[in-house]
Amino acid sequence: MTSIASPSPSPSPSPSPAMPTPLDGRTALVTGATSGIGAAIARTLAAAGATVLVAGRSEARGQEVVREIDDAGGSARFLAVDLGASYADLRAFTAEATALLDGRIDILVNNAGIYPAPSTPGLSDADLDAMLAVNIRAPHVLAAEILPAMAERGSGVVVNVGSWMASVGNPFAALYTATKAAVEQLTRSWSAEFGPRGVRVNTVSPGATLTPGNEAARAVLDAMTAGTPAGVVVQPQDIADGVLFLASDAARMVHGSILAVDGGISSTRAA
Repeated sequence: MTSIASPSPSPSPSPSPAMPTPLDGRTALVTGATSGIGAAIARTLAAAGATVLVAGRSEARGQEVVREIDDAGGSARFLAVDLGASYADLRAFTAEATALLDGRIDILVNNAGIYPAPSTPGLSDADLDAMLAVNIRAPHVLAAEILPAMAERGSGVVVNVGSWMASVGNPFAALYTATKAAVEQLTRSWSAEFGPRGVRVNTVSPGATLTPGNEAARAVLDAMTAGTPAGVVVQPQDIADGVLFLASDAARMVHGSILAVDGGISSTRAA
């Protein structure tokens, strides 16, 4: 029998200025963007054409993320912020962030969060206050400052970063999981409040994700995810891809949703 060679597949075209990317011309503010999930989100939104403001506490790490984005042909800037600071400081930060993005924030990603995880009686007052401030108060203040301008323009996107642990009971990290449940409820309520005026608000809910900050716990993460449908830990890029989808026009009909990017850990276990 004579064999017939299959035609070689056509090579995928390389991105170029003639091929617009999904977020061309848009601006994005990403909190907690100096490492881990936030850095992956910043790089991914920039690769999709957005001008990204990398916000976080470490200028050295933030400038490194900016350099990576610039080297890849994207556009980014860094702005230092302590999200546990005063209300006045947070409002000053949003004003400066808006100015650095030429007066317009099209995409707000509330990614920053802190995760003290002792038992309930073991949680210090200082850590309790810090979690409430960074995980709930800061996103609320930023939204209150930024979303009205989005609504006035009739367009804008907010993507909050939650956690799979917000949907299940855990024998540890009770307050952390409660803050993430609050983030999910803020998503629903902001969607109802601002959605009719053109602002889409959604949450990406990561599963057990391997980041530079928890590398020492890799064995624990592997054990947690071994019985999930995916069978492996989530990577920061997985979360970033979910954020990109929700930030893009491909998700134009997605409002008030919780997108679980967790390998199935929150909904099922593989046999």
